[in-house]
Amino acid sequence: MEYHSHEVVTERNVVLLEHGHASDLTDYLANEVRVALVYNGIAHTVMLASPQDLEAFAIGFTLSERIVSHVNDIKGVELEFTREGVLIQVEINQRCFMELKQQRRNMAGRTGCGLCGVAQLEEAVKPVMRVDSDARFDISYLQVALGQIKDNQQHFKLTGATHAAMGLNHQGQIIAAYEDIGRHIALDKLIGAFSAHNVERPVAVLLTSRASFEMVQKAASANIQILFAMSAVTSLALELAEKSNITLIGFCRNGRATLYTHGYRLLGQHCASLAKAI
Repeated sequence: MEYHSHEVVTERNVVLLEHGHASDLTDYLANEVRVALVYNGIAHTVMLASPQDLEAFAIGFTLSERIVSHVNDIKGVELEFTREGVLIQVEINQRCFMELKQQRRNMAGRTGCGLCGVAQLEEAVKPVMRVDSDARFDISYLQVALGQIKDNQQHFKLTGATHAAMGLNHQGQIIAAYEDIGRHIALDKLIGAFSAHNVERPVAVLLTSRASFEMVQKAASANIQILFAMSAVTSLALELAEKSNITLIGFCRNGRATLYTHGYRLLGQHCASLAKAI
């Protein structure tokens, strides 16, 4: 059965099989919809996403994928909800649009030769961007943020199927949180929100997911200097964080965390020696 609802959560009657017994149960599913991004009338990509905060997603994706270099290069975002999904029309300035068209022509022309795969791999890795160095965060306040996660994951509470990207202030308070079935999209939503509006910019970002290469690359594009992840860090993510001057911390759980790169931004007990070592 297909679902075309643009609600974030779907309620279903299901059967629970447990210890040899069957019982009726009401379950909650995280909805995912097809989201098509169209730039100046030209289709660019289709993503699967949770149907909420999609304007923030479009802005964050456009920035983090470096389609534009500044939020002011985005002239407008319009959403159209259809039976098939959501169509997002993004209007960007002419210079950015011409660059995007040139990139698409370059990719389309790389077919029929032995070097195509190499060229496409190179295209997938964007030039390294180094973030600023002014952010500082007292690591003892990480526990404050971890204690607030449940209150900022309403859809995860119901479905168990969403990731979250959360912005933290200097005291570890979660000042913005965005959920999505896709961890990359949750981060794009957060980036889009604090880039497009005159709101407090987070000093650090906490992810409920692992920190992969793409997540670090998006963080670098948005000048996110401190990135906490509740799960693991991949090897390419560590390598890129080192080059991008991002402080990367993984396995953030109650009372512990693993520091991988650029520990000089972390304040608090034991952090001085760690900053020298990493």
